[in-house]
Amino acid sequence: MIIQNTHIEINLKNLEHNLNFIRSKISEKTKILCVVKAFGYGSEPIEIAKRLEDNKVDYLAVAYSNEGIELRKSGITTPILVLHPQTDDFDEIVKYQLEPNIYSFRILESFLKKSGNLKEYPFHLKFNTGLNRLGFSFSDVEDIYKKISCLQSVKIKYIFSHLGASEDFNEKDFTQNQIKLFEKISEKMSTIFQENFKKHLLNTSGVMNYSKFQYDMVRTGIGLYGYGNDDKYEKFFKPVLSLKSIISQIHEIKKGDSVGYNRGFIAAKDTRVGIIPIGHADGISRSFGNGRSSFIINGMKASIIGNVCMDMLMVDISKIQCAEGDEVIIIDSNSQNADQLAKQNSSISYEVLTSLSNRIKRIFIK
Repeated sequence: MIIQNTHIEINLKNLEHNLNFIRSKISEKTKILCVVKAFGYGSEPIEIAKRLEDNKVDYLAVAYSNEGIELRKSGITTPILVLHPQTDDFDEIVKYQLEPNIYSFRILESFLKKSGNLKEYPFHLKFNTGLNRLGFSFSDVEDIYKKISCLQSVKIKYIFSHLGASEDFNEKDFTQNQIKLFEKISEKMSTIFQENFKKHLLNTSGVMNYSKFQYDMVRTGIGLYGYGNDDKYEKFFKPVLSLKSIISQIHEIKKGDSVGYNRGFIAAKDTRVGIIPIGHADGISRSFGNGRSSFIINGMKASIIGNVCMDMLMVDISKIQCAEGDEVIIIDSNSQNADQLAKQNSSISYEVLTSLSNRIKRIFIK
């Protein structure tokens, strides 16, 4: 039966498959942190988190504190790392027992002001090893020690960093230099604090390509949702999310007729046009229009014509046997996955998945 509206299907069995594949690449002693930020990479964070918790993952991670709070309110008890906390977040981070990433002295000062009455509240300490986004520097270790060594209110649970090109073997030297710097930082931290800290460094591609450096925990985001960032690993992953729609209406237009806003498409010949109820408000960017991208209808490609509208778009179905109400596949695991759709528009699977609007109906395949 074809569902007669635009919807996302979330296959939780595929999620478990991907989790188990990633686990097969690491030691049984290595913990696993699963990233559920950005609305679960466009799927749905609560059901994803619940299934991951059922599978006894060690950690979840979100970008911002409100994402973690939503998970706590839904009953999730697994430790949650907040990757990008802001200075105003710490009251609620403590209230909901989230673990912040402390990445700068400004953020550290805000955290310490809110932790005075606490006992060994856990946090993760991030170091910049070359990605040059968030993180302390190697030269900051002594000052970090001076600020927290005498405090009983907080405790470093992990030190970590983030690889910038672990999927790209053309950047192998860069990645190896990041790893060397992280080990140098780890050694300095251990020497100054007189403590061996637990560590995490690897992301999904890091697990696939640099598993020797899995340390105490690894992180996985895009891999959980079915993408390995490498053609040789794609066959082992199963996309979790499928995006489907229908043909709402069909028009037969004549040569010279136009389609859509600003007459974005002018028919060079008589053309059969299908109207699809999904648009840029749903996450299909305007940049996908005007022939740059296509969807799948009855096994054939239907190119987007004209400008993508807010709530709908138009496709050329002149060569496709189809009718109003027929299914349109935008993303699935067989016809066209998110990576393949993204490449049509010089984008990446992350952007396609995380752009999908919350207004699209979600259906769970359990």
